[in-house]
Amino acid sequence: MRLRRLKGRRRRADLLADGEDHLPEGPRHVQVLIVGSGFAGLGAAIQLDLAGRTDFLVIERGSEVGGTWRDNTYPGAACDVPSQLYSFSFAPNLNWSRTYSPQPEIQQYLRDTAARSGTLDRHLFGCELLAARWDSDVCRWAVDTTRGRFTADVLVTAFGGLSEPRLPAIEGIEQFAGTIFHSANWRRDCSLAGKRVAVIGTGASAIQFVPQIAAVAGHLDVYQRTAPWIMARGDRRFSRAERLAFRWVPGVQRLKRLLILAGRDAYSLAFCYVPKILQLVSTRAAAHRDRHIADPELRRRLTPDYLLGCKRVLLSDDYYPALTMDTVDLVSGPISRVTADGVIAADGVFRGADVLILATGFRATDSPAADLITGAAGRSLGETWRTQGQQAYKGTTVAGFPNMFMLVGPNTGVGNTSMIYMIESQLSYLLDALRRMERHGLATVETSSDAQRRFNTALQRRMARTVWMTGCASWYLDARGRNTTLWPRFGFLFRAATRRFDLDAYLVTFRPGSNQASASNRLSK
Repeated sequence: MRLRRLKGRRRRADLLADGEDHLPEGPRHVQVLIVGSGFAGLGAAIQLDLAGRTDFLVIERGSEVGGTWRDNTYPGAACDVPSQLYSFSFAPNLNWSRTYSPQPEIQQYLRDTAARSGTLDRHLFGCELLAARWDSDVCRWAVDTTRGRFTADVLVTAFGGLSEPRLPAIEGIEQFAGTIFHSANWRRDCSLAGKRVAVIGTGASAIQFVPQIAAVAGHLDVYQRTAPWIMARGDRRFSRAERLAFRWVPGVQRLKRLLILAGRDAYSLAFCYVPKILQLVSTRAAAHRDRHIADPELRRRLTPDYLLGCKRVLLSDDYYPALTMDTVDLVSGPISRVTADGVIAADGVFRGADVLILATGFRATDSPAADLITGAAGRSLGETWRTQGQQAYKGTTVAGFPNMFMLVGPNTGVGNTSMIYMIESQLSYLLDALRRMERHGLATVETSSDAQRRFNTALQRRMARTVWMTGCASWYLDARGRNTTLWPRFGFLFRAATRRFDLDAYLVTFRPGSNQASASNRLSK
């Protein structure tokens, strides 16, 4: 069923008009409570609603839907996945203007999709999770928030892997007297015109905003610890004919989406199975660099010393040209310390700065949100993961945490295709789990420790053969050096693995009054 057919269904015009909510501030019980309303949380709400499961609530600490795309508003923010892959398959966006969609268009798409879905009346904004605790006595989650307490039969976490900015541990950084902020919390009230600006980090965010601010800053120092591999982006506006075809010719957008998805997933052959193929691709990246960088010394400092793909491959058409501007300097190597009015690099050279921008990524492998969730044994998810490493069964359920489903959980990230494809796969798994729980009269489902261990042992064995484990240090790796972020196989294999909820991998309990003997017979079939 296409989402656009639901326009107006169960909508509350007053709510959609002013963005207010009228839900009680607790306590309240719902069947499913979803934490977060980015792509994952909003997708969960829509799919539950389409399945006729209307007893759910989405709590969101922000003021509207969007998650990462609501919060990251830095200049030049855009997706590095082709536009056709960056919308829900059940709610295609017919209005993309470019091959790689910019942040404002993505955020508007999420706003429009939420409004058309009719699920905003079950969103509670400005509601931050404080603690979630499994209550074994009543087989429910007790969830404390800034808007009161809620209880739920099922907890769905949709925090997202890029929601908690990582701040660098650099000596003296707290003494900086100028303006300092992380790229994920961009200060629109801070004019950079004529200022001395220092950017720490050269990851995916930095290569998008550096060209934008280089044109206005008085001087820009870009501090690079490790050179990234950068490929040409090839971004362009869709022609008028293309936009008309996407909107009015049946199947054109869907066909393009399928072709791009197949092509992107084919990259997994190199990333996950035969990394040596990427040595050939690196020659294209080097040629892209050399087209823009004539200075041999700058070329040398922009040449990575690891196999392409080991760290995230970046896409940009304007980053290299920005580094050649007279007002821009690339500073290679680590930072010694930050002072009140500038930065001292490892070579001892001091460079003054009025503004310090941290492009230092996110806490992808140690999210503080994990410490807010306490399982059946009285241990938090964060404590559990610090003991055994961040892991889950099929990236979705965790032993010791009954009736909890994680969206964008461990090892569900992708380095070459769309995260939305992975999210939709997990949503299918969640919906099938709820159907089976209802069909068999189950009160709880909890993945067994054995199933989780077998799954992750096989996953890490496969991971060892991927490009991500060829020797570089990246944000994909946890403190143990294990890649707990990415899926190490073709994307379609994750879709296949999550197509059906496999009850044989779970410990279950039955609802009071259910015919357990009959249910047990059904479970065995």
